[in-house]
Amino acid sequence: QAAEEMGMKVLRVPAYSPFAVAEQAVSLAVTLNRRLHIARSRVRNGNYELSGLVGMDLKGKTVGILGTGKIGQIAAKIFTGFGMELAAYDPYQNDVIKDLGGTYMSVDEVYAKADIISLHVPLMPTTAKMINREAIAKMKPGVILVNVSRGGLVDTDALIEGLSKGVIRACGLDV
Repeated sequence: QAAEEMGMKVLRVPAYSPFAVAEQAVSLAVTLNRRLHIARSRVRNGNYELSGLVGMDLKGKTVGILGTGKIGQIAAKIFTGFGMELAAYDPYQNDVIKDLGGTYMSVDEVYAKADIISLHVPLMPTTAKMINREAIAKMKPGVILVNVSRGGLVDTDALIEGLSKGVIRACGLDV
């Protein structure tokens, strides 16, 4: 209202393409898993060494989807296309995840089981810094963390600590 009184227009985009956001999440996970960013840098420098670039097969691994709204559902569909198992957490469960063969479980169970964790939750007081030291301590060692939601979901200091200790193998952020 104040902006309108000043002659300013305020626009809200409530649903930026959920497909684009979900695809970005999966792209970040694949890039980090196969270390494509490192491979690209090496090739640009004339280094064709393959060591350290193999990553893991996604087939048979578990992706943890935290937040199964529109974006989380689409990301889950794409990840299961790689043959990944699906572990999910959302206080509002839906049939799409179940139809994909996914299992809803507690957030702590997702942390312990997932090889890749993909965040698709809104930033609210209850989700702020949900990825903190306590959460990271419960994660499977070597997990890949992807956040395409909001930066405030992650405690930066805890993330840096988790990366330096190797609990988190890699982290992709687009927030």
